[in-house]
Amino acid sequence: MTGWLTALLRRARAPARLAPWPRLEAFGPRPDGGVLVGGALRDALLGLSPLDTDWIVPDPRRAARELAARTGGHAFALDATRGHWRVHAGARTLDVVAPQGTLEADLRQRDFTMNAMALRDDGPVDPLDGRRDLARRTLRATSPRALRADPLRGLRGVRLAATHALSWDSATRRSAASVAAELAEGALPLPAAERRRDELALILASVRAGDALAEAHALGWLALLLPELITGDGVAQGGFHHLDVLRHQLEALQRLVTAFPEADRALRLGTVLHDVGKPACRDRGPDGRLRFYGHAGEGAAIARRALTRLRFDGATVQRAAALVHRHMLPLPRNDVEARRFVHRRRELLPDLMKLMIADREAARGRLSSEGTRRAYRLALARIVAILEEAPPPEPLLRGEDVMACLGLAPGPRVGEALAFLHEAQAVGDVTTPEEARAALRRFAAAQNWDEVEA
Repeated sequence: MTGWLTALLRRARAPARLAPWPRLEAFGPRPDGGVLVGGALRDALLGLSPLDTDWIVPDPRRAARELAARTGGHAFALDATRGHWRVHAGARTLDVVAPQGTLEADLRQRDFTMNAMALRDDGPVDPLDGRRDLARRTLRATSPRALRADPLRGLRGVRLAATHALSWDSATRRSAASVAAELAEGALPLPAAERRRDELALILASVRAGDALAEAHALGWLALLLPELITGDGVAQGGFHHLDVLRHQLEALQRLVTAFPEADRALRLGTVLHDVGKPACRDRGPDGRLRFYGHAGEGAAIARRALTRLRFDGATVQRAAALVHRHMLPLPRNDVEARRFVHRRRELLPDLMKLMIADREAARGRLSSEGTRRAYRLALARIVAILEEAPPPEPLLRGEDVMACLGLAPGPRVGEALAFLHEAQAVGDVTTPEEARAALRRFAAAQNWDEVEA
């Protein structure tokens, strides 16, 4: 771990200064007689403003419908048999559940002590000293059995530790690793792909996403999320790289979220998977140097399969895979090449540049130097300058103009000619309709199209 990150975590893990116990009115819409439980209370003590709240009520169905009527929201059953209802009220989500025995018994059945606190009209209820653990930034399970009661809780612990800069209680950490091992062996049922996806998405959204996934790997959880990443464990790269394939990808993710905290989910996924194709493409050339030819294309296919298996939405899967596929594009050496780069990859920009920056910043091998990093920054600066220019101008010619110029019937060749012409216009090779027609004729002749007019 880099020195600056170690210092950041040391400061973050100092004892937390918690807010006083809040009042129930601070949590927005409340069901009549409801008891607040779970993460909203934890976050309020940390000085955060939670939008999502969990309430224990005697009659969840009735409470949910009343809340929906009061807020103009929508109520529906998540698990009607167990008495779990949800209300979407604008940006807020309110969950209402039936009590599981006494309040204290309910809290003791939860995952971690910091989530086993409640707030009711007569004050807080904290049977397991969750507030103390939160102040000490200690992640402690509510009981030795807690993480087995719901096997996903170990992964949730990884996420909470990353999100709130917590240190594991040693017994809880051992339990999280043990549960992961039992899941890998098939001794425990694997949580549904959607639940694993949701926890992964929350980890990726953390400011310590790369370090959190490194912790997930150490505990055995990463193999249950993205086993494709594990194939890079121990795969040396050499050259520009000082880390193996797996750790380089995790470091690149951490670099990305630190430099670009606005990075969306697809970009974060594309970054952590950008070299996932390297183990399958690893080879040595005649000079003995390691090569990974074709790993970007192979990695895009692997990323697409992995993210589809985890039930990510199609748009996220396709964009993440596209970023993986294009991350090895050569950077432009001059203005014309930069314009061509932007024209061909505009739909992936600026995300592709952010991935490439994170990739390079995570590489500190023997071939890396300040000179190579400076050249990289200059090439990226050319792209940025073009992106900051005015939007692309209107096309000089349209489809009907191309068909008239070249005597083409409607078909794929019209599309090819238009693509050629749009790029020629983007890089400045043609600037008038007359120049565009002349360039089209030269292009068609070079393609040996029979339809070209004499």
